Amino acid sequence: MKVVVGISGGVDSSVAAYLLKKQGHEVIGLFMINWEEKDGACTAEEDYEDVKRVCNRLGIPYFSVNYAKEYYQRVFKYFLDEYKAGRTPNPDVLCNREIKFGPFLDKALALGADMIATGHYAKKIEKDGKFYLAKADDLNKDQSYFLNQLSQFQLSKVIFPLAEISKPEVRQIAKELELSTAAKKDSTGICFIGERNFKKFLSEFLPAQPGDIVDNHGKVVGKHDGLMYYTLGQRRGLNIGGLKGGNGQRWFVLEKDIKNNRLIVSQGQDEHPFSDGLAATDFNLIPERPKQDEFVCFAKFRYRQPDQKVKVKITGEKTITVDFDQKQRAITPGQFVVLYDEKGLCLGGGIIDKSYKN
Repeated sequence: MKVVVGISGGVDSSVAAYLLKKQGHEVIGLFMINWEEKDGACTAEEDYEDVKRVCNRLGIPYFSVNYAKEYYQRVFKYFLDEYKAGRTPNPDVLCNREIKFGPFLDKALALGADMIATGHYAKKIEKDGKFYLAKADDLNKDQSYFLNQLSQFQLSKVIFPLAEISKPEVRQIAKELELSTAAKKDSTGICFIGERNFKKFLSEFLPAQPGDIVDNHGKVVGKHDGLMYYTLGQRRGLNIGGLKGGNGQRWFVLEKDIKNNRLIVSQGQDEHPFSDGLAATDFNLIPERPKQDEFVCFAKFRYRQPDQKVKVKITGEKTITVDFDQKQRAITPGQFVVLYDEKGLCLGGGIIDKSYKN
């Protein structure tokens, strides 16, 4: 089988390529350039050097493709629009749907590939002609959360070679193969843009509008640098710790008043940041809409969060409401809610639109 691997210059995709070749597949490495800038903050050049070293070591052909234009239009523009609206987006999810499983998949198929492969820690299960997404065996690294928007066609065309392997095993394989990526640090930060001073980076694209920080009684307690730099539930970086008249507990972001450009904060662990449920839009059901419009399952409201028991109601073609079994803190509009069953199958995900209290 001919498989095109999305090879990033990291250890996971390097080992994914090796495992596929070991299984006897015809493997091609494809490196995506999705962000371009002149100040050298982007690591694409050094990553591509690692890609060359790895592919030469494995004896597989490789080349690069430039999707910077598509990335800007399909992912980064959305990212900026969400911050403008006072929300906190998750570009990694969109990256997967719009780039890795978009033009990348199209390119692979044009090259005559039967399948694509990625270094994601996730599992695909095929049953009765339908494709299911499931958690990887290594639950510490499971990335099914970021793949919640994949369609049946996209799932039908992907292999996840790391589905049943742990991160320490991946590192060990890379070390034994003497791959240049064996000890390379995992990439963090914004998808394809990388780790950087986020505040400085965002300010280059969106003009900041400083304003008042007020408590939940409307009293001014400080100044914010721009609402886009803060997220609900945030405790660090508020610079109002020594305020007189407070109760001595830590301040946290309660909500954003977009209309009046005010950041509303509160002190201590009271009921304010807790919600009983949420409404979500752009919901993608995997593999299909269930027979019942109401069902009980588990959910994550942010990556790495333990599964939370919930009751889901499908309210429209791509909308749901989610009632929590236990109150949840700092539910953040713009992030994704992702549903799972008790066996670890991903039932789909959508964008959190708002939270509510009963």
